[in-house]
Amino acid sequence: MLAPVIIFVYARLEHTKRTIKSLAKNYFAEETEVYIYSDAPKNENTIEKVKLVREYLDSLLQKNPFKSIRIIKAKTNKGLANSVISGATEIIDQYGKVIVVEDDLVSSPDFLQYMNEALNYYEKSNNIWSITGYTFKINFPQDYKHDIYLSYRGCSWGWATWKDRWEKVDWEVKDYQKFKKNKKLRSKLNRGGRDMAMMLDSQMEGKIDSWAIRWCFTQLKLDMMTVYPVVSRIKNIGLDGTGTHSGITSKYNAVISNGTDKCEFEPLDLDARIVKAFKNQFGTDFDYVIIRLKTYIKRLLRV
Repeated sequence: MLAPVIIFVYARLEHTKRTIKSLAKNYFAEETEVYIYSDAPKNENTIEKVKLVREYLDSLLQKNPFKSIRIIKAKTNKGLANSVISGATEIIDQYGKVIVVEDDLVSSPDFLQYMNEALNYYEKSNNIWSITGYTFKINFPQDYKHDIYLSYRGCSWGWATWKDRWEKVDWEVKDYQKFKKNKKLRSKLNRGGRDMAMMLDSQMEGKIDSWAIRWCFTQLKLDMMTVYPVVSRIKNIGLDGTGTHSGITSKYNAVISNGTDKCEFEPLDLDARIVKAFKNQFGTDFDYVIIRLKTYIKRLLRV
């Protein structure tokens, strides 16, 4: 059985159109059940934008490009984190697995094929936490001949997982105080990027609202990996200043598969060279020292 797909949308009509149109061109699109969660306006500035998105979604019901579409319209604004947690939980409880995209992710024609095959292959793998269709611009070693690689960090840009992994997440992060001052644990979380421990701090201090960092924190505690493709199946088109949680950058632009790139799944170990290159996507050691120094100075000035 193919995994259902959830699309989370908000107030970006053109991005939403591109996301859905690219997904509709996927192999297996006509065999895939799709659930679209539309969040309600947060303020007066987004009322009309949300209305336009919902009108477009309603029009899809007349020319359904998928096996089925169900549109769930929130009556009050939940925010992305609560929308993802509640929506993914609802669908994964029903199907046991799920593929998730947001309203700014253009997929390659073989995205659904790649995700479903990976879900089937790694379902019983005790060390695999999730699958992602996105990959960063990494200079892979010339002798690296695999189509996928493993990382300590999950990715929210086109991802999939199974119920038995998803239900392990502690969304309240009850053991945060133990983690907060534990250098060993903080260093362990930062294996997936030097921003991760500080991101969890920001989440727990109420400075950000991220479901993904809490998801990744559980992944850390369980010592599980995420499967990434060497050739990306996802392109993020939302880093153009239009997103609620993103700025403007071209750093993470990806050239996606044309639909003919092969992908052979296999049991793999972490490759230390790729782990280092991946980690460097989120700042170098020097960058991290500077950030820590600035944080220390700010604390001194507050004393």
